[in-house]
Amino acid sequence: MGARSRERDENGMAYWLYKSEPSVWSWDDQVAAGDAGTYWNGVRNHVARKNLEAMQLGEQGFFYHSNEGKAVVGIVEVIRTYYPDHTDESGRFGMVDLKAVVGLPKPVTLEAIKAESALREMVLVNNSRLSVQPVSEAEWDLVRRMGGLEMGRR
Repeated sequence: MGARSRERDENGMAYWLYKSEPSVWSWDDQVAAGDAGTYWNGVRNHVARKNLEAMQLGEQGFFYHSNEGKAVVGIVEVIRTYYPDHTDESGRFGMVDLKAVVGLPKPVTLEAIKAESALREMVLVNNSRLSVQPVSEAEWDLVRRMGGLEMGRR
């Protein structure tokens, strides 16, 4: 589960979801990093690694608080594509750099996502352990609306 093909929009861009425990790295931490952003490291799952490798500059994704809060709380953008993760001693995994774009006026909880029938195929619903996930354009638009944002990109 979770290794579905990455859907790209009419501009050739894909959408993503990045999971982080707020006690380790929160949305507030991401926002505080400013336009310079920061690296998204520590991924050690091969499917998540393939997702990171597939990311293109300018693609956006949901920032999701896992374990504590369990909600989509913001949108981030890829500002540097895949490169080696300095914390991986094996040399097999990499990372991307992300910057905060906008916070959701209303966090979208996992409970709300699971309750929405149009999101029943979302990777978050079916493979909640995967730390970096593809999001379809339809899922992107719906979760943005549920969070109080307009459809599409910023």
